[in-house]
Amino acid sequence: MIFVRISARIAAPAFAVTPVTVAARSAAELERAVGAFARAPNGGLMVLPDVTNLIHRDEIIALAARHRLPAVYPYRYYAASGGLLSYGSEQADMFRRAAGYVDRILKGEKPADLPVQTPTKYELVINLKTANALGLEVPPMLLARADEVIE
Repeated sequence: MIFVRISARIAAPAFAVTPVTVAARSAAELERAVGAFARAPNGGLMVLPDVTNLIHRDEIIALAARHRLPAVYPYRYYAASGGLLSYGSEQADMFRRAAGYVDRILKGEKPADLPVQTPTKYELVINLKTANALGLEVPPMLLARADEVIE
């Protein structure tokens, strides 16, 4: 399922962007939805963290490439698998922090008493090979800010 969150809908006008929600739960639905979306000019994909998107990761990346759509993904493994770029929380940090919660629970703390935590580390990964295949030039300033550049 590819969808746009409320915060993205609110922010979109400031960037002169019109978000379009595309809901798909199977590879066939993804093919139809992305194909229809790709026929409109100046489009791009923002793939959000969702289990359906993770299950269909390879199909989404392949569809974006086939339809020459630039796409932003939530985690580095999308860019490592051929996606254009990813920006999201650093998963290794999230797992390390989760281990601390498990330790506290095993020592008797109630899960309801533990504070809610939000990510503190984010990473930007750019796949230059994909950018070149799409005919995109990545600005040097963006490359300099990237945590990892895949060539």
